[in-house]
Amino acid sequence: MKTKYRNRTEIIASVLEAVKGVGANKTRIMFTAYLSYEQLKEYLNELLGKELLAYDFHTRTYYITPKGSKFLELYAELEKVE
Repeated sequence: MKTKYRNRTEIIASVLEAVKGVGANKTRIMFTAYLSYEQLKEYLNELLGKELLAYDFHTRTYYITPKGSKFLELYAELEKVE
C-alpha cells in the first residue's frame, strides 16, 4: 500500500482541527495532527504569525481564532469539491 503524503494545507487544517473547541497544548496537537516536535514548532509559528491561532501564556494552551475557523470552513468546502 502506498503512503499518501499530506500537503501543507492538509497539515494546517489538522493542526487547526486539533485546537478547535476547548484548545490544546503542544503535546495534544503533536499527537492529534501526527507531527514531530520540529514540524509542530514550524507550523505553530506560522499559524500564530498569520493569526489563525492564539496562545494563552497562563494556561499554555493554543486556541483557534475566528480567522482560523474561517480557514477550516473554506477548507471543508474545498474538500467537498475534490
